[in-house]
Amino acid sequence: MSRWLLIGIAVLAALAACSDEEPEAGSPVPEVVTSATPAPTSLAPSTSAAPGTPAVAPSTTRATEATTTTTTSTTLPLAELSLELVEVARGFEQPVLVLTPPNDTRLFVVDQPGRIWLIDDDAPGVFVDLRDEVVFGGERGLLGLAFHPEFAVNSRLFVNYTGAGGATRVAELQAAQDGRTADAASLQILLEIDQPAGNHNGGMIAFGPDGMLWIATGDGGGANDRFDQGQRPDTLLGALLRIDVSVPGEYSIPADNPFVDGGGAPELWAYGLRNPWRFTFDGDSLIIADVGQNEYEEINRVPIATSRGGNFGWPIFEGTECFQGPCDTTGTIAPAVVYGHDEGCSVTGGYVYRGSNIRELEGQYFYGDYCAGWIRSLGPQGETFEWFDAARGRAITSFGTAAGGEIYVVVASGSIYLLNRS
Repeated sequence: MSRWLLIGIAVLAALAACSDEEPEAGSPVPEVVTSATPAPTSLAPSTSAAPGTPAVAPSTTRATEATTTTTTSTTLPLAELSLELVEVARGFEQPVLVLTPPNDTRLFVVDQPGRIWLIDDDAPGVFVDLRDEVVFGGERGLLGLAFHPEFAVNSRLFVNYTGAGGATRVAELQAAQDGRTADAASLQILLEIDQPAGNHNGGMIAFGPDGMLWIATGDGGGANDRFDQGQRPDTLLGALLRIDVSVPGEYSIPADNPFVDGGGAPELWAYGLRNPWRFTFDGDSLIIADVGQNEYEEINRVPIATSRGGNFGWPIFEGTECFQGPCDTTGTIAPAVVYGHDEGCSVTGGYVYRGSNIRELEGQYFYGDYCAGWIRSLGPQGETFEWFDAARGRAITSFGTAAGGEIYVVVASGSIYLLNRS
């Protein structure tokens, strides 16, 4: 019997750190795990008779050196591959993202209360403390970080956070010349968006392959698209925005944005999103994980060009099911993956594996569920694999990626894990 969970393509289509800045007294100080520590559950991809029926494979727990990586020149069929999560750092308050600048090996961890930590030379230190600017609580806080593609030269970086009154703010910071700290006083707010409620803030920002800064926003919160944002291209909520930040301290509108000549907000690239909790680019593809409401979670994967002016369907649809009719699919983008709340409750989007340590995973997009704690991947042809089954306490807030393409997993309890071959 095959040991991998495969959801047929037809079904999918249908469902379609050191720093000179010391933490204040009493603040938690994260640590890098340098000794052998028990790794979480290590599983081969599991088997399921049908979509919607989670499968459990036998698990093992082992002590693993945190710095262990394996490079191989041979590959195994995915059905024979076994993975584990190796803890590499712990002690963060509420981490929501980990990433590296372009062509850099250092890890930066975004802590939702308002700090960014740098893991370098085997010790975490505060890169920048924005707690005086950030309104934290519930879904609010410091939510996103993006390094300029030329960060090594210009030391520019960008953050997404909730500020005074709970408004979404996208701001620019300047790092020190050595790249080890940033001055909170350098913060320049580029874009501010009023949020009518405290939830559905989106929060992800990333530079696309076009060099533009992309921003994901939720529908304003509440429930049932209460503020009528999802199907309105003239607002900046429930949307994917795209701006040009070529000039420090300001932004402009790219000339090829879909509504630059009218019919919608000029910053808008696509709309119809509920609460996009992480998006990524992979080549010419855009992948968005959009959190559902009562019944369904979804992953959207579409060519970037196709998404221009696109409508991802909320609140007409939740997943592929009619939510607020009339429910005509004409002009909407169908999700690539949908799963029900019998399997989880809040999708956490990740990244496509482009590393060298586990070559079998090339092209696999990793994602998870915050409530259930399982981790799955979506293959290039629409195959879905389950690598780690549901685990109590594994509240996955985000994934991360390093410059070399390896994948990290971030959990709310304060730990960062490396996806590794077991």
